[in-house]
Amino acid sequence: MAPVGKLYCVPTMSQTKTIRSVCALAGLELEIPEYKHFSDNKKPEFLAKFPHGKIPALEGANGFNLTEGVPIARYLAGLAPNSGLLGSTPEDVAAVDQWVHFAELEMAMFTDVIIGMLNNYIPYSKGIHTIMTENHLRSLNTLEAHLSTRTFLVGDRITLADITVASVLQRAVGITADAAVRANLINTVRFLETIVHQPKLEAIYGPTEYTEKALQYVPPKKEKAPAPPAAPKEKKEKPKKVAEDDDEDDGNLVPEEPKEKNPLELLPKSTFNLEDWKRAYSNKDTRGADGSLEWFYANFDKEGFSVWRVDFKYNEELTQVFMSSNQIGGFFNRLEASRKYLFGSVGVLGQANASVITGVLILRGQESKAAVDCAPDFESYNYTKLDVFGNQEDKAFFEGALAWDLEVDGKKWADGKNFK
Repeated sequence: MAPVGKLYCVPTMSQTKTIRSVCALAGLELEIPEYKHFSDNKKPEFLAKFPHGKIPALEGANGFNLTEGVPIARYLAGLAPNSGLLGSTPEDVAAVDQWVHFAELEMAMFTDVIIGMLNNYIPYSKGIHTIMTENHLRSLNTLEAHLSTRTFLVGDRITLADITVASVLQRAVGITADAAVRANLINTVRFLETIVHQPKLEAIYGPTEYTEKALQYVPPKKEKAPAPPAAPKEKKEKPKKVAEDDDEDDGNLVPEEPKEKNPLELLPKSTFNLEDWKRAYSNKDTRGADGSLEWFYANFDKEGFSVWRVDFKYNEELTQVFMSSNQIGGFFNRLEASRKYLFGSVGVLGQANASVITGVLILRGQESKAAVDCAPDFESYNYTKLDVFGNQEDKAFFEGALAWDLEVDGKKWADGKNFK
């Protein structure tokens, strides 16, 4: 069989393992050319085919080029429909997609941020490290509960869901999921061992390295400045003894600069409890008597909080609805540091290649930036303050975004995410 294409990649990447495993189980041949990262991906001939210069990158034998791990894996699995890798029923197909997205957004992302901080690619923050670790553990516990009654994630045979989750999980057990964590993940470890030791996959995954203790941050060593040449000694008269208190603080004459507080912490106390609102939204119907909207209007503090419309600036770049929904999830994940100041309901409206991302945020204070600038991509969105008490259009938009029945310019709500 002729190769279906060339895959430019780094063998140890989890996405590479997923793609190669798909081909192994689907009976597809894939050429892996020699590739040097940070060099080959900057060459004009590479950028002509893959303008973003990113790997993994598939150069199809039919002239079709594609980047990003999941789309490549899904495309290749689709070339072998009898493999069952994408699921055999509409329900199975949806469930496979669910777990693939879960692996990327609820597992891999947290691990990637932690690794980035530990390796000083991202400025280290103890608070963010703790939040990422807690969220990652929550995801592993969800996975453990699901696997407690089944061998595979979807159905009775291996699918793209199993391959993707195993690729991400194999990396996690060597970095964050240490022995103490794994003691409560018996089914998850069993699942990982089942997948990586499949005869056709064992050579692709290689040995799994389990860490005994989660990797911790080690600050980089500061280079010592060369010592200045010693000055000639001068004889000095021995000073008279002074009171001990005079020298007590000589080593710290300049007081340390106090740590800057988040400006939102300095606002006057509000009567509106954001956590109570999140519970009301989660547990009540949105519309109707005793619904969450009724609770909101009865309890909202217009001085301490504000409501904002959020719109993605580059809707012309959106393609598939599920990819746009993943983008919202990624944005929300990057807002993690503002979780106690913020609630969001944002969705994809429209259909493939004709959609927009829009929704609402309820946030502390009267300015949006202080609550959202912890996300590196916050400037990719426009923020417009809404008057949900005095403007009927603003109120209708707000309620539609919360109820997930919002319609804008003929585009209906297709999918969405909540930040709570």
